[in-house]
Amino acid sequence: MSERENSVASEQAKRALLPAGWPRPRGYANGVAARGRTIFVAGMIGWDGQGVFHTDDLGGQARQALANVVAVLAADNALPAHIVRMTWYVTSKREYLAAGPAIGRAFRELVGDYVIAMTAVEVTALIEDRAKVEIEVTAVVPDSTSDGSQP
Repeated sequence: MSERENSVASEQAKRALLPAGWPRPRGYANGVAARGRTIFVAGMIGWDGQGVFHTDDLGGQARQALANVVAVLAADNALPAHIVRMTWYVTSKREYLAAGPAIGRAFRELVGDYVIAMTAVEVTALIEDRAKVEIEVTAVVPDSTSDGSQP
């Protein structure tokens, strides 16, 4: 899906909430309003669909975790533009910040939409010993009318 198609889908499905007088956040939304079918994606880590890690680099694991999120959404015909909430669990704040450029590139390429209420939390460890990041997502696919258009 092109960035423009993803953006159009996002605009139809959800809207960012920005209290009056607050500065617009960069890279996320303070809140999101959406209506439709809700999809809950479990925490995705940086291994592939077969449970194999290909890197111990946090940026690389974040890219794979985001790809895994996109794959789970696609299993129910949902798009990255339908994501309304995303929680990142990282094992090192410093490593996460250092990997920022790589994570940003992966996010733009795989998700491309910043109308998402996001939280990042540093944790002591994740259940899988090699995992450095885990990403949990909620998506809302907009309701459609019988002719396929948006209500």
